[in-house]
Amino acid sequence: MVHNSWQETIQSAYAELSDSYKAYLEEDNGYFPAKTHYLNAFTTLPKEKVRYILFGQDPYPRKESAIGYAFIDGKVKDIFSDSGLSKEVNRATSLRNFIKMVLVARGDLTFGDTSQEAIAQVDKTVLINTVQELKDNFEQNGVLLLNTALIFSSKTESRAHIKAWRPFVERLLSEIREVNPTLILFGTHAKALRKLKGIEDFHSIELEHPYNHTFISNPEALKLFAPMNLLAK
Repeated sequence: MVHNSWQETIQSAYAELSDSYKAYLEEDNGYFPAKTHYLNAFTTLPKEKVRYILFGQDPYPRKESAIGYAFIDGKVKDIFSDSGLSKEVNRATSLRNFIKMVLVARGDLTFGDTSQEAIAQVDKTVLINTVQELKDNFEQNGVLLLNTALIFSSKTESRAHIKAWRPFVERLLSEIREVNPTLILFGTHAKALRKLKGIEDFHSIELEHPYNHTFISNPEALKLFAPMNLLAK
């Protein structure tokens, strides 16, 4: 299920989950991404190439959207349309604000105008246009796309899943210490990871969740993501 470089690490981290939670996961029923997909982030980016771990909250609350990568919405295909951002991106608030932030970081937009009209005027010939390409660009920059919980079943159970996955995340970080990635913490639940044992060994960058409009002009976000040029072909 995972890249060879992750085999021992993921087995060790998975063993830290409670027996009851492992039994729940192995039933593979009532949650998503499914058993065959919730570890997808570990299938395409080799361990030794990780430079950052981006922690979101939990998977999108829609089966078609939750595909095992934090922040990558499987329901969204095209990023842009003739009128600016695609309808799918505009409906996905966090992704919409993230794309706008990257366009500002590139100099394609200004803080004062991130409207559809302004985006429509941007030269797209040098830009990617699919969310899968965005995922690939994240990984080419060494960004592992994780959530604080790797599955979703319902909003009422979200906190319980986040709590259940903490031993997994703690062990994962202990196993990847020699790689020394920077942690990117999106939002309250990701910032709560600061309580984990050993996390003080890692440099971390804390940002508000991109769901917040202020993310678009956050100087720390712009400084971090500008060099990655995530929308470039």
